[in-house]
Amino acid sequence: MEPLSKLWDSPLLSPHLSAPSLSRSPLSVKLASSPLTPPTTTRLLAHTSVSDAHSSTDDQKPLPSFKPTYSPTPRNRHLRTPHSGFHFDGTARKFFEGWYFKVSIPQRRQSFCFMYSVESPAFRKPLTPLEQAQYGPRFTGVGAQILGADDKYICQYSPESQYFWANRDELMLGNTFVHKPNYKPPNKEVRPQEFDSRVLEGFQVTPLWHQGFIRDDGRSNYVETVKTARWEYSTRPVYGWGDVGSAQKSTAGWLAAFPVFEPHWQICMAAGLSTGWIEWDGEKIEFDNAPSYSEKNWGGAFPRKWFWVQCNVFEGASGEVALTAAGGLREIPGMTETFENAALIGIHYDGVFYEFVPWNGVVNWEITTWGYWFMSADNGRYVVELEATTEDPGTPLRAPTAEAGLSPACKDTCFGDLKLQMWERRYDGSKGKIVLEVSSNMAALEVGGGPWFNTWKGKTSMPAVLSRALQLPVDLEGIFNVVPLFKPPGL
Repeated sequence: MEPLSKLWDSPLLSPHLSAPSLSRSPLSVKLASSPLTPPTTTRLLAHTSVSDAHSSTDDQKPLPSFKPTYSPTPRNRHLRTPHSGFHFDGTARKFFEGWYFKVSIPQRRQSFCFMYSVESPAFRKPLTPLEQAQYGPRFTGVGAQILGADDKYICQYSPESQYFWANRDELMLGNTFVHKPNYKPPNKEVRPQEFDSRVLEGFQVTPLWHQGFIRDDGRSNYVETVKTARWEYSTRPVYGWGDVGSAQKSTAGWLAAFPVFEPHWQICMAAGLSTGWIEWDGEKIEFDNAPSYSEKNWGGAFPRKWFWVQCNVFEGASGEVALTAAGGLREIPGMTETFENAALIGIHYDGVFYEFVPWNGVVNWEITTWGYWFMSADNGRYVVELEATTEDPGTPLRAPTAEAGLSPACKDTCFGDLKLQMWERRYDGSKGKIVLEVSSNMAALEVGGGPWFNTWKGKTSMPAVLSRALQLPVDLEGIFNVVPLFKPPGL
């Protein structure tokens, strides 16, 4: 690994900032949670499609209030992907898990990106000197971040995780930063009213429901922040990670069930429709059927460096479209520091999943230090190209790092201009019929890790034996359902 000083020398990253004390009396929290000036309310027209064109409501009549509808998470739910659960195995090894949820508001050309992470959950509090001597240094705690409208930001972090919970088998998690006096924090999904009665600052999220209130902890003076954020919305999944009506796929193949080639990555919901509200910077934004997305990462630490493109708000399509594409330099397990290029492109279009991964073809990319993303891929039947640019300066976000814990390690924007094209191959191997040609000015773009000294050009490469293994139709969930005692956590 590069020395920490070199990591921070990257033009992408900001210096690590230490977390302040989060101690606060319940009374002061309660008073501070009641702003003197109530937020103004903006209501936005409902969409019937994830990929509707951007529309204006300037000339429309006042819209009704959009109230989210809570539903408990059912067992064996439709469109559940593998790896939806919490992967922590109970050991003291270095481990993090992170979750990402995004809601886009096309009428405002704004997005809200919610990011949660837990580090070293085996240690509910910072390690004692004796524990450090026994296990080595560990970064602990829970973080909640939001990159919201106008690139403003909020982050709340605690070095303790005793009030964090996550479900081993399903995409359900939450954390209480501050609970109400005489009330115990929740340790599982609860109804919205019960959450509000027990939690002053915290969050809970499931595939169908998301609510919370967090307060900026004051350690992000390098970016424009908001003091508080509150939200409550329900979600109807449209795409998981696979064809609609078929079993959903593991994003990184069936080997992701085992602790090799870390960190792992899973898109949990490539596209959905969310209804509810978000209070942000003095405004309450209500929305109906807003395009939404979710994914997660887990393992020892993030890749050495990486890039990412995601979008499900497009113009030019007659059906639903969702794109996720990414690549990274990750470490191969072994005695020496050996790294490999890994990348993929996944497209959902009109109920069909188009997958471009190292085990079914080749993925190429050219990514500058900031401002330009180009990827192409060929899976033998289809060819895809995407090009994204941005003039937005981007916002530094935190990620769990091996060197400094939850620290600024990547830069994002939700104001990317994107062009996506996909062709069906002809018999002679040339590009044939155009299958998809769409564009967007709301692409989410990211570069992370480092150092990023210049443009990164690369392509995927995979040993033939591993490629053949990943193409095998292995149903791990079916196998482990027969012998549940050996089922890995999170699967």
